[in-house]
Amino acid sequence: MLPSELTKKITFSRGIRDGDLVIVYERHDIMKAVKVCESSVFQNRFGVFKHSDWIGKPFGSKVFNSKGRFVYLLAPTPELWTLVLSHRTQILYLADISFVIMYLEIVPGCVVLESGTGSGSLTTSLARAVAPTGHVYTFDFHEQRAESAREDFERTGVSSLVTVGVRDIQGEGFPDQFSGLADSVFLDLPQPWLAIPSAGKMLKQDGVLCSFSPCIEQVQRACETLRSNFTDIRTFEVLLRTYEVREGKMDYCQDDDLASVGNIPCKRKLSSNEGSNLQKNPSCPPIIARPCGEARGHTGYLTFARLKCFQ
Repeated sequence: MLPSELTKKITFSRGIRDGDLVIVYERHDIMKAVKVCESSVFQNRFGVFKHSDWIGKPFGSKVFNSKGRFVYLLAPTPELWTLVLSHRTQILYLADISFVIMYLEIVPGCVVLESGTGSGSLTTSLARAVAPTGHVYTFDFHEQRAESAREDFERTGVSSLVTVGVRDIQGEGFPDQFSGLADSVFLDLPQPWLAIPSAGKMLKQDGVLCSFSPCIEQVQRACETLRSNFTDIRTFEVLLRTYEVREGKMDYCQDDDLASVGNIPCKRKLSSNEGSNLQKNPSCPPIIARPCGEARGHTGYLTFARLKCFQ
């Protein structure tokens, strides 16, 4: 039975309670998911932080320990959860997730089918996208992995929006009870072409399917199968390039000689106004932006297709 009357919203606009999950933030690349327990403490390189000091504070608070060092207590949003969750399988990251939700046309109230669940990174974002009245039905063939995912969805507060099933979608297809009811279907399977016929039966008229595959050979075979019942077939590779923005030292020059920013050579000629300002405020460092030395490359190919309308 579809939960058409679900009204629970994902909200963190209250104080932190005993038993809540929080994201302890030190800096953008050092975060940890912690379950609050009044009698427990959190230890890191800054020292010891008492959980009892956290209870009652709003999410986003800056909390100090006895040494005057601090961390931030952030809400377990899907974006942050993706960065701290346990990797039971390879996961989708923010760039792919946002692209998937947009191209699958997922809005509040949608019914979404997913296979496989994996670590639940995408599932958590799907749940927020369909809230408060939609639902995500996700399937994984691995029973222990499915149970771990259920526990994570409970911890992050989306369990009322997600149902986890144990099923081999490649071999058995989706359950018949969802036939013609799904707005969108997402496949993350080694052989997606085996599940595509079943996915087509689950979709509403004009529904959209997405298949994620790391290898182009998988994409080619999936597209061959999609041609029979789908149209508007398109494949994308999302590559994200991030930049580091910080204060830094810049060597200025009054002519066209090369200056340098970090280890990246560049020309930087001072204008008359800049030269005057630099003389007035010699201690004011410039803001430098440059590509990060470590960039995430290929994650996978996203193939989208729309179910044909047969009159």
